[in-house]
Amino acid sequence: MDLKSELLKSIWYAFTSLDVEQSGKVSKSQLKVLSHNLYTALNIPHDPVALEEHFKDNNNGPVSNQGYMPYLNKYILAKATEGTFNKEIFDELCWTMTSKKNCKPSIQQGLCSQKDCFKLFCLFNLLSEDRYPLVIIQPELEYLLKKISSAMSLEWDVTVLDELLSQDAALQDGMSVWEFLEHLSAGQLLRIESKEAFSLALDDVFMEMYHNIIKKGYLLKKGHIRRNWQERWFILKPSSLTYYVNEDLKEKKGEILLEEGSVVENLPDKEGRRCLFCVKTAIRTYEMSASNVKQRVDWVQAVQTALRLRAEGKNSLHQELKLSRRKQRETLQRSQSNQTSHNEPTAVEVPQISAPEQQGEMENLEQHIESIIQKQREVEAKRKEEEKQEREKQQAIQRDLEKQLEEAKEVQEKMAVTLAEMEKEVQQQKKRIHELELTQVKLEEALNAQIHARLEEDRIRQELEGQLAEEQNKLAELLLHQSQLEMLAVRRQEDSFITTPPMSQETEESVQHDTEEVPVHESTSAATPPNIQQPEESGHITEREMVNQSTNTQMLKHWKIQLNRLMKPIAPGDKVEHLPVKPTCPRQGQALTSREFITKVQTGTTQEKGNGYSPSPTPEEEEQGS
Repeated sequence: MDLKSELLKSIWYAFTSLDVEQSGKVSKSQLKVLSHNLYTALNIPHDPVALEEHFKDNNNGPVSNQGYMPYLNKYILAKATEGTFNKEIFDELCWTMTSKKNCKPSIQQGLCSQKDCFKLFCLFNLLSEDRYPLVIIQPELEYLLKKISSAMSLEWDVTVLDELLSQDAALQDGMSVWEFLEHLSAGQLLRIESKEAFSLALDDVFMEMYHNIIKKGYLLKKGHIRRNWQERWFILKPSSLTYYVNEDLKEKKGEILLEEGSVVENLPDKEGRRCLFCVKTAIRTYEMSASNVKQRVDWVQAVQTALRLRAEGKNSLHQELKLSRRKQRETLQRSQSNQTSHNEPTAVEVPQISAPEQQGEMENLEQHIESIIQKQREVEAKRKEEEKQEREKQQAIQRDLEKQLEEAKEVQEKMAVTLAEMEKEVQQQKKRIHELELTQVKLEEALNAQIHARLEEDRIRQELEGQLAEEQNKLAELLLHQSQLEMLAVRRQEDSFITTPPMSQETEESVQHDTEEVPVHESTSAATPPNIQQPEESGHITEREMVNQSTNTQMLKHWKIQLNRLMKPIAPGDKVEHLPVKPTCPRQGQALTSREFITKVQTGTTQEKGNGYSPSPTPEEEEQGS
């Protein structure tokens, strides 16, 4: 069936949906809208004037179907080109127009959804007979129902259809699309328990038959640049072999165009890969690996079928299978009619034909019928074998999927346990982080307090250092003032010594003796009172000057003695060892003289030198100091 016939089936449904009165005529305004939608769906330039020019002689009343067909063939179908438009969108437009009028609500409330009804509508048009009104005959209906059952991994029960045909004999001549949808949705053609399984199976059959998919599945493909093996989802059509990342068809990775001269070949095992085959084109060679030997055989046969269809100029495998089934039915009908025609003349001419000739004709006829029956049996056996293999394949796939589902559930449970443990660990880590943050805050507060305390300590230390510096300055001033006071006191004493009367001879001797015995301090031995003038060296010294000099010398010695007594350091009281007190005096009842006292003191002092007591300087040290 060519493209024009396929498009015309859908357009027929759209045209009849506009014929409300079922008179076979539609107004020109409705035809303008229909034509405009067909132009848009088929992606061809729209010519709004052509319809007016075509029907310019018939402005009165609606236009019949026969009157619209010439315009449809000339301006629409003749311009439609395969590959320039999306046929599914075109069929969906016609389905939308006709379903509003003819699709009953009970259909969508049953087994089939709105989307499933559209897919069944497309499959019905594909398998329907090329006569109007469109109907599907029993063999094609059985073929479609078996395909859907096989996709669900079920065996189709033919008794369901037989019961329906026995109840309604009119359906034996053919079933319209609305009757087909109504009976299928009511469960009178298939016994289905799950609507989801039916929708998935119908989608697989729709992709295979409507979109001309010969075969699809996963294969390992060798890269062209990296030369590594990657798993890809392949879809084989009569014109191409397309491969995607996975079966959701979202990311297309490449396409192998099956052109004239392309071949498919088996390859020996290599690089640790088994079940290898390749597709050679004029551009490059594509290497693939199947999961097992059976899969490789299936893929090689499928690619060979696609190459054969390409060479014959055919675009649909199921269209070819439909024509093949139709030819078989026609051959069987002709054989049956020939058998009937042979039987009738034979009955009339039996008296005129000899027995051997009649027996030979009967044998030939029986052989012919037997050959036809044998071929039919072979076809039926082959079909059953294919169905059995397909069913086993689907069952194996189902078992694999169930096993994968169980494994996925186990992995999911393990992941849930792992996630729970990780969540628990995360909570513990959060708690620890919170504790560490609190500890950090406390440490920062302690550090800030320590810093403030250190700053306060530095401030107090600076204040104390300032106060200490002030006290040292005050102490220095005090010592300076004290030294000034001492110097002033010394000067006053010197002044008082100068003004004192001359001593007696006894006193002078005592003083001289004390001067010889008492040491003078090194720091003051060379000091000279400021009021005592040193005698100038002169060559002429008078008697008066000699007397004054002798007097001054005596006064100086007396002053030194007194100054030495004043400047002698005083040791602490708790460390000074007191001189032993003798109970008896050398001169009992009498006082000691000055010389005896001094001799007594010197004797006691000499005895205590071993105890660390420092005696008074000797007369030689006194003379060196003076």
